[in-house]
Amino acid sequence: MSAVNPANQTVHLTLPITGMHCASCVGRVERSLRRVPGVSDVAVNLATERADIDLERGVDPGDLVAAVRKIGFDVPTKTIELAIQDMSCASCVARVERALSSVPGVTSASVNLATERATVEGVASPQALITAVQKIGFGARLPEPTDAAHDAKAAEKEHEQATLKRDFFIALALTLPVFVIEMGSHLIPGMHALVERTITTQVSWILQFILTTLVLVFPGRRFYVHGFPALLRGAPDMNSLVAVGTLAAYGYSTVATFIPGVLPAGTVNVYFEAAAVIVALILLGRYMEARAKGRTSEAITRLVGLQPRTARVSRDGGFTEIPIQAVVFSDMIEVRPGERIPVDGELVDGQSFVDESMITGEPVPVEKTPGSAVVGGTVNQTGAFTLRATAVGDQTVLAQIIRLVEQAQGSKLPIQAVVDKVTMWFVPAVMAAAALTFLVWLFIGPSPALTFALVNAVAVLIIACPCAMGLATPTSIMVGTGRGAELGILFRKGDALQLLKDARVVAVDKTGTLTEGHPTLTDLHVADGAERARVLSAVAAVESRSEHPIARAIVAAADKEGIAVPAPEAFESVTGMGVRAQVDGIRVEVGADRFMQQLGLDVGVFRDVAQRLADEGKTPLYAAIDGKLAAIIAVSDPIKPSTPAAIRALHELGLKVAMITGDNARTANAIAARLGIDDVVAEVLPAGKVEAVQTLQARYGNVVFVGDGINDAPALAQADVGVAIGTGTDVAIEAADVVLMSGNLQGVPSAIALSRATIGNIHQNLFWAFAYNTALIPVAAGVLYPAYGILLSPVFAAGAMALSSVFVLSNALRLRRFKPPLMMSAHADL
Repeated sequence: MSAVNPANQTVHLTLPITGMHCASCVGRVERSLRRVPGVSDVAVNLATERADIDLERGVDPGDLVAAVRKIGFDVPTKTIELAIQDMSCASCVARVERALSSVPGVTSASVNLATERATVEGVASPQALITAVQKIGFGARLPEPTDAAHDAKAAEKEHEQATLKRDFFIALALTLPVFVIEMGSHLIPGMHALVERTITTQVSWILQFILTTLVLVFPGRRFYVHGFPALLRGAPDMNSLVAVGTLAAYGYSTVATFIPGVLPAGTVNVYFEAAAVIVALILLGRYMEARAKGRTSEAITRLVGLQPRTARVSRDGGFTEIPIQAVVFSDMIEVRPGERIPVDGELVDGQSFVDESMITGEPVPVEKTPGSAVVGGTVNQTGAFTLRATAVGDQTVLAQIIRLVEQAQGSKLPIQAVVDKVTMWFVPAVMAAAALTFLVWLFIGPSPALTFALVNAVAVLIIACPCAMGLATPTSIMVGTGRGAELGILFRKGDALQLLKDARVVAVDKTGTLTEGHPTLTDLHVADGAERARVLSAVAAVESRSEHPIARAIVAAADKEGIAVPAPEAFESVTGMGVRAQVDGIRVEVGADRFMQQLGLDVGVFRDVAQRLADEGKTPLYAAIDGKLAAIIAVSDPIKPSTPAAIRALHELGLKVAMITGDNARTANAIAARLGIDDVVAEVLPAGKVEAVQTLQARYGNVVFVGDGINDAPALAQADVGVAIGTGTDVAIEAADVVLMSGNLQGVPSAIALSRATIGNIHQNLFWAFAYNTALIPVAAGVLYPAYGILLSPVFAAGAMALSSVFVLSNALRLRRFKPPLMMSAHADL
């Protein structure tokens, strides 16, 4: 929270402080803050855990935060999102960002033109941020809760489109007579004589004046209401360009109509049609732009539409339909055939098949039986069932997906930094270019110099299009991330969208990523003198305390054979090695060959069997009972059916594929050979996955790591881009940059191909925006006139400017038709 004292320009800032326990802590914090240059007074309160600071304007709040953290305390920052209104171009974005960044307590501010949202990090209050935005002439408010916000935003967008459409048609109706009278006199033989003979030139000019005044005052009013205040504040935007250009043409024409004597001989001409047509064309462009921007956020709209508005909940012995907001945790909900499931839950009664394609991108319905988890927003097929709500409101999978997509759509990619620097100075530079054009034509141009100077200066003002530059990146991000959500690819961090395209190698964890993650016991060879059933019983007893998939496979095999599994005692898990416990008073150890070697046991007796099992791609484990080697056990984790095609698709994209696994090298190489994997890092302990990723980064360059378990979280964070399989743990997903809801590897080539398509689309948009402005502003200034006699009419300049933004948006919308590599190859096979 902050306030400014206008008398001496000191700023009062309030910082929350955590970690203080006593008066000594208070003193340390106060001393540390006073040492920051520019701080005049500090008062720290232990009870409220707050520091009240008076400081000079311009002191970086980050220095205050750093001073507190340096002595071991913390300043919890918060992220505030604001809905920003009335932005029209990239210059507006830069101005809002500057205003927000100048608020004491703000550490970073990012504004997105396409989503019309600002994301602010720091300790400033929402009201201080809103006030700062309003001071520079824009609207700002805190967004509403999710469902209401989307409904309100949709209504707001519809109203904006309807208003622009209405204003365009009003402008068109008023402009057509002006255009026909004035341009017809130049283009149609006999038209000028007809006007002179019937209503006279003077009356036609007065008529044009009246109609053009109506165009500028009513449908064109928005440009002047926003443009001139921005110009007076020294921060002109696109509205300022239109306002100055049209008013210059209108003002000159008004003088020529009513007091022509003040103009030099030969310069008495009117340009009412230019002012009117410019307003009409730019309104048309704004309308088309608003429609296209609406389509860029269709993915979010569709996701929000998946959420049913009501649910049938068990109340007072029967099922009652209530609003979805009234559903609470553990409510029993009835779902009928063909209905959307209202919230996340667990089946307690009935069975069915559920279409989860809108969440995972997988088209095949999934069977659900009692105990199965279901996701809100998915579609029940043929059966009826009752579920117990396990997540409601903003805790559901669908709500989290919507939140992730919105965050990704609102993010700024590194590529945007260059654009921001250019657009900050673009509009002032255009106004300077227009002024220079006017002066050059006025003093060294041909006769009538004033007419040439006015027309060309107006053309320069009108043709410049900062909108195209401002929309080039965010619209492609919106459509690209939205298309990703439809395919079950969620970008948790916007940077990943740009970094994925630079990937050189995809490293995958074997278990649960390449494989089903549900191993089965395939082989059990016992040592001489050992009894199979006794060995399996002892091994299953030890493994019954472990949650590892291999352990579950061994216990399941014992259950299937009807072998009793006693309760173990003194269970211990030896990380990266195996497990041990006491079973019926006897010590039992189960684990990899390295575990046996650590115990001093020779596994050579099973060398031939181990070699055969490894060649078959099975994971050999050993069991020791009472200190003696008792058996070799083989567990096989079936390869997912989707894995081979996914690896082929990655190779077709020019990528290397590496496998990181804890299996021994022989088993790992056998699986790699079967799947066509390029590089294998085997016998890796959980803590060694980070080192394995670093090795691959040194060898190949940018690494994408794909994993799904708790042990994968550090490797996901180390990789250039971490990709989590959606069926994995929350920890893995939290550490990842990209989440694949489909639960299989096929999403990885799709995500990389989508990244390349999106960044390519951004490059196309930026090239168009910069090339358009670079090429046409000089043409509008008249550089071609000395050599070719070519000048650009302000009317054509307005049309080009209106179409420039529409082109960028239309190009971004092409990403909605993006097809994943595997889908394309499937069509090719057909």
